[in-house]
Amino acid sequence: MLDFTSALYLGMQHPSNTLQPWQSLTTGRPAVMNAMTQTSTVANDIAALQGCEAAVIASSTLHIFQDLFTMFDSRQFTIHVDAGAYPIAKWGVERAMLRGVQVFQFRHHDVKHLRRQLYRASRDGFRPLVVADGLCPRSGEPAPVHELMAEVKKFRGRLILDDTQALGILGHSPTAEYPFGRNGGGSLRWHRAYGPEVLLISSLAKGFGAPLATLSGSEAMIRWFKRRSLTRIHCSPPSAANLQAAGNALRINRLDGDRLRQQLYALVNQFKSLLKYFGLSSKGGQLPLQTLRPIPNVDAATLHDQLHRAGVLTLLLRGCRHQGPQLGFLITTRHKKYEIEKAVQALIIAIEKVAPNPFTLGGASC
Repeated sequence: MLDFTSALYLGMQHPSNTLQPWQSLTTGRPAVMNAMTQTSTVANDIAALQGCEAAVIASSTLHIFQDLFTMFDSRQFTIHVDAGAYPIAKWGVERAMLRGVQVFQFRHHDVKHLRRQLYRASRDGFRPLVVADGLCPRSGEPAPVHELMAEVKKFRGRLILDDTQALGILGHSPTAEYPFGRNGGGSLRWHRAYGPEVLLISSLAKGFGAPLATLSGSEAMIRWFKRRSLTRIHCSPPSAANLQAAGNALRINRLDGDRLRQQLYALVNQFKSLLKYFGLSSKGGQLPLQTLRPIPNVDAATLHDQLHRAGVLTLLLRGCRHQGPQLGFLITTRHKKYEIEKAVQALIIAIEKVAPNPFTLGGASC
């Protein structure tokens, strides 16, 4: 089977024989008492990579989002969520709602809509917590980080970015040779932005293939989080294996990350070029998640089934602005050029089978 469902974008898998051995998976202590020296090493390295002063490690972004939003006083703060934000961020927001925090949703990447909300809330004396994805995986569009930062500064608020999609992919100083930029530090590096009002919540499970998460920001904000965090008291820290995987990922990123990102960009560009040749197109910019644009009278779910029967695993997705199912391909550095060709060829054959009036393939094969 050709598998286009894995989000291990840079192909990092961390088999056990590539990691240092460990005596115990966990210390048995809660995260607040965690004594594993590698925890602070990984946290410091991630913070430096992202351009932040400090970071703290957690088992998942769910732990951080559930924890963070309940720390802000409902009498002082309102939450403003980008409509396209990832569900895990919204789950954390929902928990804050149960504690009385007022929550508002603004249109995806619409700073003017957000600005109107912030002015109304400020008249009642509230400070804003603005929540968005650093990088939208469906459209491939980065969040308007500078504009969002400017808005939260006006009202003494905080910008909270889920930077999972950008970490490991986007970096500083993009050029024609390195279109994703260098070093893979994520949104703040990409935008050349930093401010104490910004907090980054990032999973390492996608770009870096390590199932743990970080909260990164100013030293003062990270200290504040550590003092108030309940999940660090009641939940276990990441395992020794996950910490080893994170350390290994950061090492690979330092040594070979820019080459892997070049390779990934080339594979995505090949996929998009083949689609264009056959009169098709996809959303997602040059990012690994490519979503086929709807084809008139062709059902995405039927295409998905046809491709599965042909030996190609794909995703069924719901887009930021589109409620119907869409067909998604996750491209990673593990894919070969001939696999991209075979996948597009299978897609064309599937469309011919299900379309009322199959289109002509232009006399050429993949």
